[in-house]
Amino acid sequence: MKILVATEKPFAAVAVEGIKEVVAEAGYELALLEKYTSRQELLDAVADADALIVRSDKVGADLFDAAPKLKIVVRAGAGYDNIDLEAATAHGVCVENTPGQNSNAVAELVFGLAVMAARNHLDGTSGTELKGKNLGIHAFGQVGRNVARIAKGFGMEVSALDPYCPDEVMVEAGVAPIKELTDLYKTSDYLSLHIPATAETKGSVGYDLVTLLPKGATLINTARKEVIDEQGLIKAMRERSDIKYVADIRPDAADEMEAEFGKRVLFTPKKMGAQTAEANINAGIAAARQCVAFLRDGIDRFRVNK
Repeated sequence: MKILVATEKPFAAVAVEGIKEVVAEAGYELALLEKYTSRQELLDAVADADALIVRSDKVGADLFDAAPKLKIVVRAGAGYDNIDLEAATAHGVCVENTPGQNSNAVAELVFGLAVMAARNHLDGTSGTELKGKNLGIHAFGQVGRNVARIAKGFGMEVSALDPYCPDEVMVEAGVAPIKELTDLYKTSDYLSLHIPATAETKGSVGYDLVTLLPKGATLINTARKEVIDEQGLIKAMRERSDIKYVADIRPDAADEMEAEFGKRVLFTPKKMGAQTAEANINAGIAAARQCVAFLRDGIDRFRVNK
């Protein structure tokens, strides 16, 4: 069995060594394709692979067509919108992610962004504190749960909405369950987004929700830029000069927003939530273990396609 690691943005060297150990222990072959510069390089490399590990690399129908032996693709990370799930299913390929491996890294960045917003980008002027403020968490998955844990250390009051999470899980974490989305936005001085980019959620956070936020509120997006209705957000920020927006990826309208709103917005130059040495190592090794478990024992605990 051959496992291919194809990463345009390579894993850290320590992560690669960990992956090698997992694959070697299973008695499988490992192939590395790092920093590739053309699509054809990827298609050629996957031609004889039984398993594929990627990061943000695009995995579409053309790749599945080029990989007749492929049985599983593992996205080293939580989000998997870079993988064509329908094409994978049509080719009989299992797709998995590695939930939870990057969650603390993303959660810590939430508070990095929050502090920067609260302290006016550390420009020397007087800001505000997080202590005593209400934090709303939109989706209480692994990242949301880590956000809640850290928020308690800041002395924040935390609530969350997630129809797929039992109330008792939130209560046990010291978080108040919220049932109505409008109520979550109305009561959150800081609103942290952790919803995936799906047909249902794309463009779902816009004017109507943002204008519900309390005076002086900050919207934090470390999920996906696609969940934001950018023009609706811009309209809301024009009408509400007290609202701030910070995000872990530059919006399509970033230049316009920075020019108009100045320090009311802050964007990382690229998606950086999982860009820590620890998350890189954890996700890479978890992906390798999941490939081995599927190839050897048929275990597909983290399957995301049907």
